[in-house]
Amino acid sequence: MLDYRAEFDAEVTLDGGGELRARGFRLNIPHADVTESEITALLVAALAPQRVERAAVSDVRIIAEPHPPADTEAERVRFVDLSHVITAGMVTSPGLPGPEITPHLTRLASRGVYAPGTEFAIDRISMLGNTGTYLDSPYHRYADGADLAGLPLERLAGLPAVVVRAVGGDRGVTAEMLAHVTVAGRAVLLHTGGDRHWATPGYAVDAPYLTADGAQLLVDRGAALVGIDAVNIDDVSPAAAGERPAHTLLLAAGIPVVEHLTNLRELPPLGARFTATPPRVAGFGAFPVRAFATVPADPAEEPE
Repeated sequence: MLDYRAEFDAEVTLDGGGELRARGFRLNIPHADVTESEITALLVAALAPQRVERAAVSDVRIIAEPHPPADTEAERVRFVDLSHVITAGMVTSPGLPGPEITPHLTRLASRGVYAPGTEFAIDRISMLGNTGTYLDSPYHRYADGADLAGLPLERLAGLPAVVVRAVGGDRGVTAEMLAHVTVAGRAVLLHTGGDRHWATPGYAVDAPYLTADGAQLLVDRGAALVGIDAVNIDDVSPAAAGERPAHTLLLAAGIPVVEHLTNLRELPPLGARFTATPPRVAGFGAFPVRAFATVPADPAEEPE
């Protein structure tokens, strides 16, 4: 396992006056393919509480180093499953067909294929990529965006997570609600409570969503991934008239989106690590994932 650091030169103008210049500055980064804008966002976050008016980085070098050996006691974690179970005929989004699960080779039929006492079941599933808890890649929205096969694991696995509580109140998660959250390099998980209506007619009615200004803030501040426990990251009500600003902004920036999460109430605001990995399917934009988080035995000790 590798840890990644970015080494770079930086010029920073502070809000209210003052400038900083650095050569060979180093920051921990969540994955090897970070962009300069993501590094800039991480730098701004590292300088808090100083408010930054402008920041620019240059001469970026990515350094990979072996992860220190695990301390079993210190790194003991519990697993939290954040995925819905996929069953035959289930409805993920109203109006879209559910999966069909049928046998290709039954156990009974397999007895004529294998040696005595040996039997297998080989099953077939026909479903939309948008089934259950699934991940959207940029290709889902953009023909020239990265498809499922083009997503690096560093953007999908073991991401430090920040959980934003947005249960009750307004449906939209806005930039104002996210303004004080450190999101750079993190999986931003929007806990809206929308999953309580899963598999009911009310799941898509007045559902929570991420607003356009909220999505733009997450792009500007370098979020690594965004997830929500609701029917869609966007407003799907008739009032939205088919507009999908959150998908449009996040996927244009290469930020994967995970929809239909559940159990986010089980995660602490900080300290968890999030994973949602789809299979490497070429020419495909969305697919179910087994989304889960690992939480330290004492998340209060996890640094921000």
